[in-house]
Amino acid sequence: MKRYFALIPAAGVGARIAAASPKQYLPINGVPMLQHTLEAFRRSELIAHTYVVVSAGDGYIDSITPELGVTVLRCGGATRMDSILNGLRAIRANVGDDDMVLVHDAARPGLTPALIAKLIAAVGDHEGGGLLALPVVDTVKSTRTGTLQTTPRDGLWLAQTPQMFSYALLLRALALAPDPNAITDDASAVEMLGFSPKLVEGHPRNLKVTLPTDIAIAEMYLGQDSK
Repeated sequence: MKRYFALIPAAGVGARIAAASPKQYLPINGVPMLQHTLEAFRRSELIAHTYVVVSAGDGYIDSITPELGVTVLRCGGATRMDSILNGLRAIRANVGDDDMVLVHDAARPGLTPALIAKLIAAVGDHEGGGLLALPVVDTVKSTRTGTLQTTPRDGLWLAQTPQMFSYALLLRALALAPDPNAITDDASAVEMLGFSPKLVEGHPRNLKVTLPTDIAIAEMYLGQDSK
């Protein structure tokens, strides 16, 4: 039977949030952001093991992973795609081609075991894998043509993570991607091979912490868990 593995790229510095430490280690309700993320996978009975990819000189990770059953891979690359590709190659001996890899942003601390289970169940055996996403509900404006235009929002989705694909498909997609900087999520690399990943509706709590104001929103959602 195929197994499910989590792979979390966490080698970024979070420049847009302008913090003294890498973004993934900023506290959310007193706990490092990355620790919330790792805990969601640890509490999922569906995940066989979790791997986190950090930079070679990361001096923070050891303080949050000893009790979480996580393997730390110090092979982070220059881009998110490089880190994931390096991580996939590092776990080659432990993961089969048909096993599923769930790639999740370290800066999405609102993930829950329920969302993980929803993704796995909804994607099933779909050959193109799948991802959590939210349908666009706001009116969308575009200035690409030089003038303001309204873009129909029907069929538009905001991609989240985890994004889940078989090990072999994800490795091939990223290895063949022509420009690492153009790959903003793993699904786009898979799409370049002609596959159509399945969209599974996620939840607003699974937001990506990018700006300082996002921290308060994440704290609100995670604070509700303790009530």
